[in-house]
Amino acid sequence: MNLGGFGKVLIIARGLLVLTGLIFLVKDKIPWVGRLPGDVYLKGNTFTLYFPLTTCIIISIVLTVLFALFRK
Repeated sequence: MNLGGFGKVLIIARGLLVLTGLIFLVKDKIPWVGRLPGDVYLKGNTFTLYFPLTTCIIISIVLTVLFALFRK
């Protein structure tokens, strides 16, 4: 049984988890994250909906560029 591929997946997943944790740690120090024009924020009487659409798009573009640079 070859577990080499599964090991690589686990390493990448761990790296993404660490990166996510670091983002949560420094999120408050970067005031514009989550408050960009295009981020959806709806507040009603019984619910609140917040979807950072623009922030997600920017993060996606940055990750795409980084992955393209480090691809073999």
